[in-house]
Amino acid sequence: MAETKEKSLSDEKPKPRVRPIVRLGIFLISHSFHVSVVCCTAGVLALFLLPVLAKNTYISENALMPGSASPMLSNQHVSDGNRLVKDLTNPNSKSSETGIESHKIIAQYMLDLGAEVSFHKFHPQMNQFHPLHFFSSPDSGKIQENYSCSSYGINTVGIIRAPRGDGKEAIVLVTPYNALKSGFGEALSLGIAYSVFSLLTQVTWLAKDIIWLVADSQYGEYAAVAAWLREYQTPKFSSLSAPNAEMCPDVNNLFELKGHSISGSKFSNSFRRAGTMAAALVLKVRDQNEQFEDTISIYAEASNGQMPNLDLINVVNYLAVHRQGLRVNVEKLWSLLNSSWLKSLGEIFESLAKVAKSLYPKWKFGIPATEYVEGTATLASSLYYQALGVPTGPHGAFRDYQVDAITLEISPKFSLDKVWRNDILLRGGRLIEGVIRSVNNLLEKFHQSFFLYLLTSPSKFVSVGVYMIAFALLIAPLPMVAASLYVDANSSSKRSKGDSSTPSAITDTDEHSIAIRSWRWLNSAKLVFIVHLWGAIVSLLPYFISQIPDCSPTTSFMIWVLLSILSLLTLNSVLASPLACAKATQEKEWALVKSVTISSVFIGLGLMSVINFATAEIGALLMVPMCLLAQPLKLDVRAGTLRSFCRMICNLVLGHIAFPPAAFFLLKGMLDGFGNANVGDFWMWVESLWAWNSATYLFIGMVQLPCWVLCISILFHTC
Repeated sequence: MAETKEKSLSDEKPKPRVRPIVRLGIFLISHSFHVSVVCCTAGVLALFLLPVLAKNTYISENALMPGSASPMLSNQHVSDGNRLVKDLTNPNSKSSETGIESHKIIAQYMLDLGAEVSFHKFHPQMNQFHPLHFFSSPDSGKIQENYSCSSYGINTVGIIRAPRGDGKEAIVLVTPYNALKSGFGEALSLGIAYSVFSLLTQVTWLAKDIIWLVADSQYGEYAAVAAWLREYQTPKFSSLSAPNAEMCPDVNNLFELKGHSISGSKFSNSFRRAGTMAAALVLKVRDQNEQFEDTISIYAEASNGQMPNLDLINVVNYLAVHRQGLRVNVEKLWSLLNSSWLKSLGEIFESLAKVAKSLYPKWKFGIPATEYVEGTATLASSLYYQALGVPTGPHGAFRDYQVDAITLEISPKFSLDKVWRNDILLRGGRLIEGVIRSVNNLLEKFHQSFFLYLLTSPSKFVSVGVYMIAFALLIAPLPMVAASLYVDANSSSKRSKGDSSTPSAITDTDEHSIAIRSWRWLNSAKLVFIVHLWGAIVSLLPYFISQIPDCSPTTSFMIWVLLSILSLLTLNSVLASPLACAKATQEKEWALVKSVTISSVFIGLGLMSVINFATAEIGALLMVPMCLLAQPLKLDVRAGTLRSFCRMICNLVLGHIAFPPAAFFLLKGMLDGFGNANVGDFWMWVESLWAWNSATYLFIGMVQLPCWVLCISILFHTC
C-alpha cells in the first residue's frame, strides 16, 4: 500500500518548465517562413536606408587640430617647386633611355635642401596566382628572370630628420613619377611635393621625420611603392639577384652627382630608413581639366576591403573644403545617378520624412531625393570597391603593413599655364602642409575614429554598427530555416514509416530504424562536402591553366569550365556511394540537403563578414533568397497554385543571377553596357582578383559556386 502511494506521488510530480529562450527558439523554428519574409524584407529595406541614416563626419582625435595654424607655405616655396617642374619638363632631362637624368635632377634638388638622399633599385615582379599566397601581401610574385639594365626601377628617396623628434616616427609623402613617359601632371605633383619639402626643412615644429618617396612608376605605381615598403619593413642582406655594376653603367653613374661625393655628403649608396610610419599620402595631379571647379579626389580602398582610419579622410576633407576651397570627390557608380527607380525611392523617403517631422518636429529624419541618389551611388561604389578587394591606388601597399594611407588626385579647373600652375602649387602645397601638420601633432597612431565604415559622401559615413544591421537581418533566417527543414524532414519520414506506436511497443527493429533516421543527415552532409571540395578544386584550376603559353582569356575560360564539369563528375562517381544515391530518391531527402546547404552558407557568410564585410553583404543579397526559396520544381508544378508558380519563376531567375559569371556580366552590363560584354572578360576579372590575393576570389570559388550548384540540384531533384 505504501509503495502504491509513493508511486502515485512520483507520477504527480510536475514536469520541469521549458525555459523562455527555448520557447522562443521553438516558436521561431515553427514560424520560419514568416520570420524569413520579415527579416529579408527588413534587411533589404535597411540597406536602402543606409544613405538616410548616414552621419556627418567629425574629427575624433582632438590632437589633430586641422586648420588651427596658419599655413606657412609662401610664394618663394612655390617658385622653388616651379623651378623643379621646369627642369623636369626640359627635353634634356629625358635624353637618357633609362631616365637617369631625371633621377639625378630630383636627387640634386633634395640634396640642396639638406635632406638625406638615397636611391632604391628594384626589379619588377610578376603577380601570379598561387594558392598559398592568399591573405598575404600581393607583391609576393617572382622576379623576372631575364632582366636587363633597362628593366630596373629606381626610386628616389629623401628624408628630413625632425628637429624636435627622436627618429621613432615618420610621415611618408609619395609622388609617382615615370621618367620615360612623364606627363605635365606628374611633374606638377613633384613640384607640389618639393615646395612642401622645402618648407619642412626650415620649420621648427616638426616632430616626425618626413620621407619623400619619388616612386618610379614605369612598371606601375603600386609595384614601385610596394618594392620600397618591402625593403623598408623586411630588409634583405644579399644582392644575389642584382647584375654586376659593369653591366649597367647608367645605374652605376647614379652615385656620381655633381658637387657631392659619396663620403662627404648626405647622399648614401645604402638604403636609408626613418621611424615607424604614422601615415602616408600619395599625391597625383591629373593632366585633364575639370569643367567647373578645382577638385581633389580621395581614394582609400585597400586590399580585402581595408580602409584607413576615418580621421585621415576627415582632416583632408576639412582642409580642402574650408581652407583651400577645393571640391572633394569620392568614387560613385555613375550609372545609378540617372536611375529613375532610385529617384522615386528617394522621393518616397523624403515624403515619409516630412510626415514624420509633422508628427514630431524634433525628429530629424530623411534627406532630399537628389542627395539620396548621390549618397546611394557613393555607397554602392564604396561597397563595390571594398568587395573587389583590389587597392584603388598605391596607398594600398601601406595598408598591407597597417599604415593609414590615402591617394589624393588633384584635378585643376583650367589648363596649367603659368598663372594657374602657381595657384595649384600654392593650394595643393598648403593642403599637404596642413595634413602633415595635423599628423605631426599625434602622440600615437590613428585609433580614435572608425576603421570599418562606408562613405556616402566626403562628409558623411555609415559606421559598422549601422550597416551590420542589414547583413544580420539578411542571414538571421538561415539557421531557423535549416532547423525547421531538419525537423520537418525527420517528422515526415517518421509518418511515412508509420512510427506511431507507443514507447512500450517499440521493437528492436523500430529502434534500429530510428537510429538510422537520426543519422540520415550525414548523407546530405557528405553531398555538401563533396560539392565544397569540388569548389576548392575549381579555385585551384586557374593556377595550372595560367601555365599554358599563349592562351587567350576566352580559351582559358572555356578550359576552366570544361575541367570544372569533368572534376565534378569525377568526384561524384568516386566519392558518392550507391547507398547515398538510393537514399537521394526518398521523400524529403532534398529538405535535408537544403538544410545542410543553408548551414554551410550561413557559416561561409559569417566568416567572410570578418574578412571583408562588403563581399559578405553582396553575397548575402545573391545567395540568401536563392537558398530560402530553393525547392524542387516538380513539386511546384504538381501544386499548380499561383504561389507555387511565382516561387518557380523566382527560383529560375535567382538561379541565373546567382551564377558567378552571370552576376559578373549583369553588373558589367549595368555599368558599361551589355554590348561590351565578352566571355573572356570574366577570366580577366578573376585573374585580377587572384593576382591581388583578394579573398573575394576564394569566396566565389568555395562558397558562392558550391551554394549555386547545390541549389540547382535541389531545383531539379526528382521527388
